[in-house]
Amino acid sequence: MALVALVTLILLLQYLVFTALVGKARVEYGVEAPATTGHEMFERAYRVQVNTLEHLVMVLPAMWICAYFFLPLVASLLGLGFFLGRLLYRNGYVRDVKSRGPGMLIGFLSNLGLIGCGLWGVITQL
Repeated sequence: MALVALVTLILLLQYLVFTALVGKARVEYGVEAPATTGHEMFERAYRVQVNTLEHLVMVLPAMWICAYFFLPLVASLLGLGFFLGRLLYRNGYVRDVKSRGPGMLIGFLSNLGLIGCGLWGVITQL
């Protein structure tokens, strides 16, 4: 379970970095708080942060349920897949919004795998 905890911390650090990048973009592009619109590059950074938060709400509990009821190694690997997907998503979204697809797909499939394995593990232990 230590590996699952490590991946959890890695995902939280990734989100922290995405949050800091929004702050940096806010200053760089002159978008004063509490505004969430303004310069397109700020909005892209902001959307990456918000979208990541929306997905973390699913991926973190799914990863822990998968680890507890299925296999910690599988949960950790799928969690790292989500991490990689988020990196690709961010890089694509900031460069060209239309190129965010591969990262989004990797993250979605990782999340689906976590939910599926967790569900399987819970059902088989009922």
